[in-house]
Amino acid sequence: MMSSSSPVPPRDQPHGPPPGYPDLGPEPLVGVRVFTAPAVPTAVVRATAVPMATIAEFFDSAFGTAFPALFAAGVTPAAAPFASYTRITEEPEPQADLEIGFPLAEPLPDGVVAEPEGEGGMRVVASELPAGQVAAMSYLGSYDGLGEAWQEFMGEIGSLGRAPGTPFWEAYVTEPSPDIDPATLRTDLFCPVRTPDDAA
Repeated sequence: MMSSSSPVPPRDQPHGPPPGYPDLGPEPLVGVRVFTAPAVPTAVVRATAVPMATIAEFFDSAFGTAFPALFAAGVTPAAAPFASYTRITEEPEPQADLEIGFPLAEPLPDGVVAEPEGEGGMRVVASELPAGQVAAMSYLGSYDGLGEAWQEFMGEIGSLGRAPGTPFWEAYVTEPSPDIDPATLRTDLFCPVRTPDDAA
């Protein structure tokens, strides 16, 4: 951790990500940070047109049935679980195309995960978090407040003279439990950014 006298890069100037990225460290980020990040291999369950009204059930099913087989095969997460969104639509009902899973220290080996089994037939596949300029922000509070946190985050990105890209993702740093205080839940938000005149 840097001391108070250490130079701190301006928040709107890209620099390297925290050590262990996409882990941002033990303390929540203060404000928005922009850095140039490497691609990170991941293991995910991918889905399209998931109704936002039932997305919690999708998460529960994937984390409860698809990933235990991955861990039993010896694959170890390198950081907190995440959900990465490539598309969100409002009509005719709110839906999302997304991936949920875990970052890995190295790409998922071929053949590690068997064909889908059980209800839902979810399959774990290899993917990655993208390389490039990434903005990050920490949010503390219940998952019900994530929509408002994302709006604040996107506004901050605009105030830095950047435009948000896709996919954008959220990492669930605090493992929820039945007796946890929702106000202490930490979720780190990430979004690729570019200057508005860059090619999309």
